[in-house]
Amino acid sequence: MDSLNSREDVLLIQSDCVSSLSSHPVESTVSHPLPSQPSHILLEVAAARQLIQVASIASPETALSEVAKILSQTFGAEGCVISVQASATVAEQLAYWFADSQSEAWLTDVAPHHEAIATVALDKPVLLTPELQRREGLSGAVMSVAAQCQGQTNIVISVLRSPLSDIEAAVGYYWTEAEANTLRNIADHIAVAVSQVLLQQRVYRQTQYQALLRQVTSSIQNSTELPQVSQLAIRGTAQALQTERAFLLRLKYWDPRQSLRIADRIPPKARVMIDCQWQHASLEGLKAPEPSEPLSSQSFWASECMICQTALNGTEKFFAFSNKSAFPLPTETTGIAPIFDPDIMASLMLIPLESKNRLLGFIALQQRQPRTWLQEEIELVELVAAQVSSAILQTETLRQVEMLVEERTAQLQQSLELQAKLYEITRKQIEKLREMNQRMDEFLSTLSHELRTPLTSMMLAIRMLREADLPPDRRQQYLNILEQQCVQETSLINDLLALQELETKQVAFQFQQVNLSPAINDLVQSFHQRWSLKGLRLEIDLPKRSLTFNTDVASFNRILLELLTNAGKYADPNSTVFLQVSPQPGQQIQVMLSNIGSGISEEELPHIFDKFRRCQGITQNAIAGTGLGLALVKSLVQHLNGTIAASSLPVKGSQSYETCFTILLPQNLEIGE
Repeated sequence: MDSLNSREDVLLIQSDCVSSLSSHPVESTVSHPLPSQPSHILLEVAAARQLIQVASIASPETALSEVAKILSQTFGAEGCVISVQASATVAEQLAYWFADSQSEAWLTDVAPHHEAIATVALDKPVLLTPELQRREGLSGAVMSVAAQCQGQTNIVISVLRSPLSDIEAAVGYYWTEAEANTLRNIADHIAVAVSQVLLQQRVYRQTQYQALLRQVTSSIQNSTELPQVSQLAIRGTAQALQTERAFLLRLKYWDPRQSLRIADRIPPKARVMIDCQWQHASLEGLKAPEPSEPLSSQSFWASECMICQTALNGTEKFFAFSNKSAFPLPTETTGIAPIFDPDIMASLMLIPLESKNRLLGFIALQQRQPRTWLQEEIELVELVAAQVSSAILQTETLRQVEMLVEERTAQLQQSLELQAKLYEITRKQIEKLREMNQRMDEFLSTLSHELRTPLTSMMLAIRMLREADLPPDRRQQYLNILEQQCVQETSLINDLLALQELETKQVAFQFQQVNLSPAINDLVQSFHQRWSLKGLRLEIDLPKRSLTFNTDVASFNRILLELLTNAGKYADPNSTVFLQVSPQPGQQIQVMLSNIGSGISEEELPHIFDKFRRCQGITQNAIAGTGLGLALVKSLVQHLNGTIAASSLPVKGSQSYETCFTILLPQNLEIGE
């Protein structure tokens, strides 16, 4: 390790004017005696020991600050700044220390001067002239020394001292030659200490880098959600590199086929989305770029940003801009996105997120001060970018698989639902066919009974009529039986034909004015005689005033005839059948017919109007009928645009039921006086 041993390697800047630092005076009790030569030798030995000790035991984060503190205390100064000259024009500050609470103000005022001093000290190690001193606008005294570290990195150490009084500030304050010699003599020890600390910091950084990569890899292997992986990667990378802001940018292509990286082509139409971000607490008070909404909600077209166009058109592995002048220049049509504004963030590193030559987005790291991005830093971000790209690809693949599985599951579910519906329809059809077969069997059984009984009686009467010696009265009796049974057969056949015509809507109705009371009285006369043997009575409740309405007389009479016939079959002997007719609101007429007798079960009640349907036990109890009467009634009522309902409720204190049929016929009513 070499040091600069010439007299000019120590720069003594003695201020003879009052400038910016005088606005931040430092009250100090430190005196500046001119020490003797032996005292300076002791200072050199003590300072060298302290530097070596601090470099050996202090933590990498605070070691350089401790070195700066030791140098300040050694020379009785208020502050010390240590920097590394990263390039010919950029000096990167490593550490500083100030004795008072106004260190931030001191640092703000001294840092630009220190950078200029360091540049002069390295390029031309000569004593600064008063003209340069005035041009830098320094008050107080600055003493700097340059040392070479590891043959590559140039270290500049500046010791800062302010005037103790207004007089010193006015006439200027000067470092002594002895103090300059002391700083020159311990420069090698400073370089050794700084070199050792830098080596520790590099090892520490490598440990941080490896820990970060392990965390990102572990989170991906543990199937952590992509937003958590991205946030972990961005935050960890920014903290490991000590940058002030970091973004993860995703590209949404108008045409997914344009995601392939091809050099020197027309930039693809893509939207840049800020997927996640992290920034240091020191940026909270930073003025937000336009527009003023949160950065995480911003998005922009890649074609509108020169930096994104540069990254999309190139195939490089990274894009690093160390200072404002290195940024691509905007054009009249293409500017720079607000998040990349070089006036706010002077340095930028942009690492592409790639997977199989597909450009997915970028990792962006930013710093307010100019910064030279080291190769090891770029390599770390590239490794993190590879892990994040893998996580993005894994998530997209998993999402595609899940979407495919969901789609196939939905299709399978639809197929199962369709099969279930088809099965249910088939089951209902089978049940309906089974029910129809059962009803058909019942109908055939009933029809067979209803047809055979009259035919048997007719055949027996014909056989008796063929006897030669048959008396005339017996002959007349058998002829009456023939006529009666023939009428019954004809009625059965007519019922079947009438029901068929109603179902096929081949019946023509003839509506006319009907006086309700006479029509009903004429119809029920025959039932008084017919029910006398069974002891049945018929009570009629009609409106007191005459009621005339439009209806098909034949259909209306057939409805009442079938209902009265049905009531006479199932009513208990010596009971009363009630018939009530009354006008209803909305120009409707209501006909209610009820009887006390055999009931209808709740299971059979909804089906009593089905054709061929008879209640259980009716045929076995030898009650005549075909099961067509109520079906014919319902069809006639519906053709008259009416409704019919039935109920069967148990009679309290009896085993009989009250069965009631209610008919509503919507007609134009005319009520007489």
